[in-house]
Amino acid sequence: MLPVDSFTDYLLYERNYSKKTVDNYVTDINQLGGYIEQLLGEFEVSQVKAEQVRDWMMSLMSQGYSASTVNTKLSSLRTYFHFLLLNGQVKTNPLALLSGPKKKKPLPTFLKESEMNRLLDDVQYGDNFEGVRNRMILEMFYATGMRLSELIGLDDAHVDFFLHQIRVTGKRNKQRFIPFDAELEKSMMLYLEVRDLQIRENRESAFFVRKNGKRMYAGLVRNIVKKHVSLVSTLKKNSPHVLRHTFATQMLNHEADLEAVKELLGHESVATTQVYTHTTFEELKKAYKQSHPRG
Repeated sequence: MLPVDSFTDYLLYERNYSKKTVDNYVTDINQLGGYIEQLLGEFEVSQVKAEQVRDWMMSLMSQGYSASTVNTKLSSLRTYFHFLLLNGQVKTNPLALLSGPKKKKPLPTFLKESEMNRLLDDVQYGDNFEGVRNRMILEMFYATGMRLSELIGLDDAHVDFFLHQIRVTGKRNKQRFIPFDAELEKSMMLYLEVRDLQIRENRESAFFVRKNGKRMYAGLVRNIVKKHVSLVSTLKKNSPHVLRHTFATQMLNHEADLEAVKELLGHESVATTQVYTHTTFEELKKAYKQSHPRG
């Protein structure tokens, strides 16, 4: 095994690390040492090579360790070999140019089409202003894929019923136009009718307003989305961004062009939009495993 006594003293008394943290360091060091001993038998710490550490990393990944866990272990070993280098116990640090595995980006969370249908068709919102507005907010997110900030910043003047398009201002004040269909138009007209009837005084130019006529704010919209989405889904994340993800995923599921979805979402690069193709592929794999007799 690799020598660790002086290193643990250094961590405990000079770096003031907790005993639990130091134990984790020792575990990681001994895990590497055990792996190399199996390969070489007796060896000195100065014999550790970068390719051996890389093989050990691959071994961990094949055993099911996550990239995050492997990177944590590498961090322990970097600290250890840096200590040995400073104390003259090794001449080179085998981890100096070694990169850890890249963490997989989590796939976007989205609602199923059946869940969205229940959200918009079955949930009872009420006929008063807040009920109609809350449903309109959810439908707007799903029908357009706009961001939370874009929905809050939406003014009446940004909705063109003649051309059937909405002008939104996205990141870095970049503007884009999102088309809408007759179904969303019908919902917007109903909302505006109720809004203009019940909220007459001190109303701002905002499309979505509170009962006092003031523009909506982020926390309120998040709470509205969370409250209603939780009625139809068990997802841990119930944010407005989930509805944006749902819009993109359903568009691609229904064979929309990737470049078109990119423009609708306001992404700078198509690479950002491609994550949704991975999402739909994961859903296909899941459906295959559940349905195919040999899946």
